[in-house]
Amino acid sequence: MMFERRLKPHINVDLTPLIDVVFQLVIFFMISSVFNTAPGITLDLPESSTSENVEISELRLTVLSEDEIYVNKDLCDLNTLEDTVILVRERDLIEDPVVVLDGERSIPYQLMIKMLDTLRRQGYEAVNLVTSEKNGDS
Repeated sequence: MMFERRLKPHINVDLTPLIDVVFQLVIFFMISSVFNTAPGITLDLPESSTSENVEISELRLTVLSEDEIYVNKDLCDLNTLEDTVILVRERDLIEDPVVVLDGERSIPYQLMIKMLDTLRRQGYEAVNLVTSEKNGDS
């Protein structure tokens, strides 16, 4: 009796090149991604020589005018600002956030005071104002 031996094909899939390509794509997308915290608005910020970087906040107010104020990404006006701050705080379950307030250089000082008063009524004592770095020594 003769035993017949069948050869089974041995298939081996090497996943190393696939993992390399996926890793390269992940790195590419991480580097090319831009994370904006402001709602896509370009501002002409006032300059300060003593400004400091602030950690990303959970409550950011962007002021363009009395009629156009963004609380994080929610649009409101000065009359509805207090209600919007309460709504965003409850909706996003924010506890004791650091508040960042940025606005156009040309907005009236009185508007900034009204904004600060509104925030203080809601219990926010520490508010960070956003500025751009001052160029030159003047």
